[in-house]
Amino acid sequence: MKKRPKRKIKKYLEEFVYGATDGSITTFAVVAGALGASLKASVVIILGFANLFADGFSMAISSYLSSRSHEDLHKTEDHKKTPTKKAIATFLSFVVIGFIPLITFVASLFYQMSESSKFIYTIILTGVAFIIIGYIKGNITKKNKILSSLESLFIGGTAAAIAYLVGYFLRGLA
Repeated sequence: MKKRPKRKIKKYLEEFVYGATDGSITTFAVVAGALGASLKASVVIILGFANLFADGFSMAISSYLSSRSHEDLHKTEDHKKTPTKKAIATFLSFVVIGFIPLITFVASLFYQMSESSKFIYTIILTGVAFIIIGYIKGNITKKNKILSSLESLFIGGTAAAIAYLVGYFLRGLA
């Protein structure tokens, strides 16, 4: 019998939620901070992609090392979720969902958009990403999907607001 995708997501829910949430938050934070500082779209793209892959790798390797340390400490026999698989799940979730805040800026290389439009579309797309993360988490854990979605949206939105304000207050340094 072939495994259904939902079982894989359920198996790696922790890594998905961790990687996807952090990927969305940190990438959007880079975008929001750069826009708050009135940096050019090209700088947003460079910083965004640098964050996306460097931070994604950092999270993946941290997940791997954490899992290995846990295994070494507890000498567990349950190897269903190996450190390598957990690291890959964290990295993929981070990069795939973390790319969402950059979509508008990448698209603006091909389609002309105003700076305010880019930011509005980025906010909307990232908000939808947070809602989806919360929905998946709520669905798999059999919790209220709406509350789970709103929780993810609130946490991500708070982090984004902090990043934007920091960029705004430090914009004179750019």
